[in-house]
Amino acid sequence: MATSAQTLRRKRRYTEEDLKRLPRDGYKYELVNGRIRQAPTDGRHGEIGAGLAARLWNQVRRWAKVYDSSTGFRMHSGNIRSPDVSVLCRERLEGGKSPEDFINGAPDLAVEIISPSERPAEIYAKLGEYFESGAQEVWLIFPERRQAHRYTPSLQVQVLGEGDVLRTPLLPDFELPLTELFEEIQY
Repeated sequence: MATSAQTLRRKRRYTEEDLKRLPRDGYKYELVNGRIRQAPTDGRHGEIGAGLAARLWNQVRRWAKVYDSSTGFRMHSGNIRSPDVSVLCRERLEGGKSPEDFINGAPDLAVEIISPSERPAEIYAKLGEYFESGAQEVWLIFPERRQAHRYTPSLQVQVLGEGDVLRTPLLPDFELPLTELFEEIQY
């Protein structure tokens, strides 16, 4: 019998195994402090994530892997996080290949596309967890504001607006004018 998200809501504390048994139903699930969180996204969110993932993949695929929001990363806290887009250097993967299980630690770059309903406390808890688990950089994308916030492990932030270009020393050849990221999205 397949496990459903509805069935899991009745339990008190969930495990990584519970998360693995969930159906692949198009929703993004995370295991946070023993609770399974479902985070469905809208079309604009998905479009931005897909566009950013494609752009990253085109520029880094020879030396890094790019993942979408269905990929789980096992944080040092035991939580399983699924960034909307993530980049992981191949050297961190055994044989340079993606495992069939959740990936240990945070990606080198985690990207979260922020919806208006997300609470700041949740956003910054994720940010801290990514850095505690080894992330080198976290990007928070705010579609409604048409901004990107680029964080480093020291929690320094660079706020970029629509006229700016997103660059990072982590990905030396990567450049993305934010106008291009947001051009098709209407608010």
